[in-house]
Amino acid sequence: MVTIGRWGMTALGLTLMTAACGSSDAPGGSERSAPIQRAPTLASEFTPVELEETIDNLVAEINKNATRPMQMAVLLKEADGFWSPVVRAANRAMGELDVTGSVIGPIEPKGDDEEKSELQNQQIEQAVADGAEGIGIAPFSNVQTTAVDEAVANGVDVVTLDTDVPTTKRSLHIGTLDRSGGATAGKTLLAVLPPAPGKVVIHGNEDTGWVSGFERTQGAVEVIEAAGYEVLVREVNWEEAGETEDVDWMKTQIETADPPVVGMLGLFNISYRCAMAAEAADKQDIPIVAFDFDPKTVNYMREGRIKATHIQRQYYQGYLVPYILYGIKSIGLDATKEILAPQMVDGSRVNTGLDVVPADKIDAYNDFLDLIGSNQ
Repeated sequence: MVTIGRWGMTALGLTLMTAACGSSDAPGGSERSAPIQRAPTLASEFTPVELEETIDNLVAEINKNATRPMQMAVLLKEADGFWSPVVRAANRAMGELDVTGSVIGPIEPKGDDEEKSELQNQQIEQAVADGAEGIGIAPFSNVQTTAVDEAVANGVDVVTLDTDVPTTKRSLHIGTLDRSGGATAGKTLLAVLPPAPGKVVIHGNEDTGWVSGFERTQGAVEVIEAAGYEVLVREVNWEEAGETEDVDWMKTQIETADPPVVGMLGLFNISYRCAMAAEAADKQDIPIVAFDFDPKTVNYMREGRIKATHIQRQYYQGYLVPYILYGIKSIGLDATKEILAPQMVDGSRVNTGLDVVPADKIDAYNDFLDLIGSNQ
C-alpha cells in the first residue's frame, strides 16, 4: 500500500514524499508470498532495450532465491521538476519489490550547499536510526563522505544516483557517465555549427569540487576545442539571482566576442538560459544545444531556438536504485554487479546512458515519457 506522511520534520526539516509498505509490516512475515513482477515494458523508439533487459535479468536472478522484506530510503536533492520522474520511478520500483521504503526530499530546497549537505547528512543518519538496510542518495557534493561511510559501517548498503561521492565506501553509483555525456552534447552542437573559427559559449561548471558538473563540462570542451573552436565557459549560477546574471554574462559575450560566438551549449536543466541570452542579444540564429527536458527548454525547441537536447534518463536512475539495493541484500554485491555488467563502465559505476532528442522528435519523446510515467 502507499501512504503519505511526515518524517522527522521538526528536527530535520524533511518531508516524506511517499512510502511503499511491504510484507515486513505483516506480523511474523519473513518472506514474500510471490515473486517480483515488473510492469510490462512498452515499446518506443526511445526505449533503452539493453537497460530494460539488464533489469529483467536482475529480477530473474533475485527470484531464484527466497525473497525477503526490506526497508530502504531514497534521499534526493529535491522532489519536483527534474526530480519528479525519480520520485515516481523509485516508488514504482519499491511497490513492485513490496518493500518498506521512502523517497525523501527537503521541504525547503533553498540555502547554500553547506546547509543542504548538512541537512542531507542528517537525513542519512535518521534513515540508519530508523532501520533502513539500504540507502540511495543523490548527494549535493563530495562532503557527505563521513555520513555515507558511517552508514556503511553500520551495515547499510549505499548507492548514489545522479551525483556521486566516489571517495566513500558506497557500493555503486548510478547515473549518466558525465564526461562522455558532455562529449556527446559537444558533438551534437558541432553538427549544426558553421565552420571554424568562432567561439562557443558553454553554460557549464569548472569547479572541480562538483565532480559530475566538471566532468561533463570538460567532455564538451575537449570535443569542441579539438574541432578548432574557442570556448568560453559561463559558470552556472544556481542562486536566486542566477538567471539574470547568467543571461547578462552570456549576452555580453555574444555582443562583444571576437571572433564572434557561433554556437551555445547548456549542460544542465537550466540550459534554456542560453536561448534567453541569445534572444536578449537579438542573435536568435545562433545554434543552441541543451541538456535535460525542462518545460522552458521544450518551448524553445518548439520555437526552433534550441536544436536538440540530451536527457539523462533520471527515471531509470530512480527506478534502478531500489532494485540494486534489493539485489545487493538478496544475492550479494558481486552477483548484482555481474548482472549489471553491460551497463557498468568500471568496478563501481552503472551508466544509465543518454537520450539525444532533436527538436523534431519532441512529441515522440513526450509520448515515450508518458508511457513510462516520466514526464516532468
